[in-house]
Amino acid sequence: MKNIRLINWVRILLIISGVLLAVVLFVPLWQIQLNAPQYPEGLVLKMYPHALGGNVDIINGLNHYIGMKTLHTKDFIEFTILPYIIVFFSLCCFLVAILKRKKWLIILTLLFVLFGVVAMADFWRWEYNYGHDLNPEAAIQIPGMAYQPPLIGYKQLLNFGAYSVPDTGGYLFIIVGLLLVLCVMLQIFNERKTRSTRFKALSLVGGVLIVIFAASCNTGPQPIKPGVDTCSFCKMTFADNKFGGEIITKKNKIYKFDDMHCLLSFKKSKSVNWEDVKEIYLIRYEGTHEFINAKNAYLLKSDDLRSPMGGNIAAFDNLDSLKIISKKFKGNQVTWDELNK
Repeated sequence: MKNIRLINWVRILLIISGVLLAVVLFVPLWQIQLNAPQYPEGLVLKMYPHALGGNVDIINGLNHYIGMKTLHTKDFIEFTILPYIIVFFSLCCFLVAILKRKKWLIILTLLFVLFGVVAMADFWRWEYNYGHDLNPEAAIQIPGMAYQPPLIGYKQLLNFGAYSVPDTGGYLFIIVGLLLVLCVMLQIFNERKTRSTRFKALSLVGGVLIVIFAASCNTGPQPIKPGVDTCSFCKMTFADNKFGGEIITKKNKIYKFDDMHCLLSFKKSKSVNWEDVKEIYLIRYEGTHEFINAKNAYLLKSDDLRSPMGGNIAAFDNLDSLKIISKKFKGNQVTWDELNK
């Protein structure tokens, strides 16, 4: 490999990457949120580079009953070595920027990507062992039941909904990885000495960055599971999935409701800061009961609908469907704004 000097833009991005990795040392990397009827505010387990944080004691108390091991920072060697690994990569970013050599940039990028893959594999291994290695003498035992949290995304664990997502440090790691890949591509295309090629490369990588960040930040409504999911307001198990909806916060926390009455009552109770709400989705009354954004829904209120908690409101994605159903269930069309007064 030729010992080619790095261009200035690449060196600047390397310095930014080094600074971002230094910040990672002081913020949580990952979080697992737990939502259940008995904990309306939710529980959270935060993973810093050097320790566990959040509601660790409460989660340990709950896990004791189902035979899961208690969580203690000292039991994980990762919390001992991870800060040193982060410092190593941070210093390497600065060092490569000083040395200004392409081969060291490529080596650094490959090592960082490899570390990311190994870290996620280790995290999955820990979750698997944590969720499957249960105490056979636990107070609560369900044959065949395991409690492995999701690697990323949502999973139902008994009456708890578990959300596993990156925290501030995790997103910074993703940004650094993308910046390193961008550095390599900029360096390679710069060597071709054509402005049009460099522009296309930058546009391509920029597009990839936008798509990745949009995907990572975009969490839509979760499918309703009758007989499993419970309403976040009335605490009843879903028996009918034709009514109700979901509230999603800006932190991608999801509240599920089996009836429009529960959703509106929850909203009025101020159990969640309304400024923190990102979207509200309503369940489509007909067909496969997919979700409709509340702002775009057509609503029919009729006592003949007999929804689970007496809200008696059905949502539709078009006016024609509402008119057809209203011939069977006599009532009045209402708007989302009217219901929120």
